Amino acid sequence: MTDELLYDQRDGIGYVTFNRPLARNALTFPMYERLAEIAANPNGVRVLIVTGSGDKAFAAGTDINQFRGFSGADDALAYEARIDRVLGTVERCPVPTIAAIAGACTGGGAAIAASCDLRIASANARFGFPIARTLGNCLSMSNLARLSALIGNARVIEMIFTARLFSAAEAQSAGLVTEVLPDQQTLEARATELAVLLAGHAPLTMRATKEALRRLRDSLPPDEDLIRLCYTSQDFKEGMDAFLTKRSPVWCGA
Repeated sequence: MTDELLYDQRDGIGYVTFNRPLARNALTFPMYERLAEIAANPNGVRVLIVTGSGDKAFAAGTDINQFRGFSGADDALAYEARIDRVLGTVERCPVPTIAAIAGACTGGGAAIAASCDLRIASANARFGFPIARTLGNCLSMSNLARLSALIGNARVIEMIFTARLFSAAEAQSAGLVTEVLPDQQTLEARATELAVLLAGHAPLTMRATKEALRRLRDSLPPDEDLIRLCYTSQDFKEGMDAFLTKRSPVWCGA
């Protein structure tokens, strides 16, 4: 697992790198847990930069093999609870977080990026949650609330219903990212430049601001019935099998 998520500290900046480039940096459960561990205790750094190895993907979601052992609703609820806990930990990180995004940023990868304080991207970045044409699962209420706070309900519906990926330019127009850089090298340099800027600012001001905004947003009703509906469906089983066997799924709505 150590090689799948790299962590380095340089000059007061922490660098988290998802390091499965041959799998488009798809996330395993240990990678999620390591990210949460770093975000909860960023000892010795003033800013965290989160990025992916190579220029093909920031992170292309949760590795589908992580779902193969699911046998019922309890597994689905435990999975979403795990992801909500990890993303909540990233969001509550006591230092500013910057997502530096090149290539595919989808599913769990897009959720992690949305949990960071700032998002910048290279021109080849693509964002989305293509679950309506792949697995047939759903996002948790907290994930939807986080996305809606960033880009609004209408954009969230467009992104999920159409299952298409937003280009870097569209993401910037929607407010999902603040800057688009020409390539990965420029992206990395700008991420470090931003981190140095933030590292010189009042840490308690930034910490209080991000926590206040989170509190303003987080008053969420239960969503267990919706998670059960999707993850225990025949469609979810069909979506997983179709994804792994590289064919188009046949949805039945049940």
